[in-house]
Amino acid sequence: MVQLREKDLPPRELCLLAEAAKTVADRHGASLFVNDRIDIAMAVDAAGVHLSRKSVPPSIARRCLNEAQLIGVSTHSVEEAMLAEQDGANFICFGPVYDTPSKRPYGSPQGLRKLREVCNCVSVPVYAIGGISHSQVDECIGAGAYGVAVISAVIGAADVTDAVSSFSDTLGT
Repeated sequence: MVQLREKDLPPRELCLLAEAAKTVADRHGASLFVNDRIDIAMAVDAAGVHLSRKSVPPSIARRCLNEAQLIGVSTHSVEEAMLAEQDGANFICFGPVYDTPSKRPYGSPQGLRKLREVCNCVSVPVYAIGGISHSQVDECIGAGAYGVAVISAVIGAADVTDAVSSFSDTLGT
C-alpha cells in the first residue's frame, strides 16, 4: 500500500500526480491511498483515502467513495481509535509508537503498551506508525498491529528498493 501524502500542490497538479502514482502502484501490485483528498481518490479510482483528525469524518467520506474503496484514519489515542472505528474507518494508523521528527507535533511517542491497548479495543486492522525501523516490526506485530506504516525507514534508506523488499519480507507480503 502506498499513500500519496502531498499537501502543497494545487488540485490539478495533485490529480495528475495521483494518476501517475496510481499507474506505478498498479504496475507493482500496490494499492494507492490519497491523503485527505476524497475528490482526488475518487477521480483516479484509488484504493481509498487516508484521513486525519482534521479531515472530513469517515462517515461522510463513505458517502462519497464507492463500496470497494477503503478509509484509513490516523489516530493518537485509544479514544480516537475507537471513534474512528465507530465512524466507519476500515483501518487505523496509530502512533507515533516511537520517536520520529515527522510525528513530534502529535505528542510524545505512545509506545508498545498503548499500541497493544488500541489493538485490543478495536476490531479493524491497526497499523503502527512513527519511527518504526525494520528491527522494530516484530515487536509492533507482537503488540497486535496488523502491519506497519513507514516513511523515513524507506525514504532515508541508501537503497529504497532493498528497504521496501526487506519490510515486505518481514511482514510476509
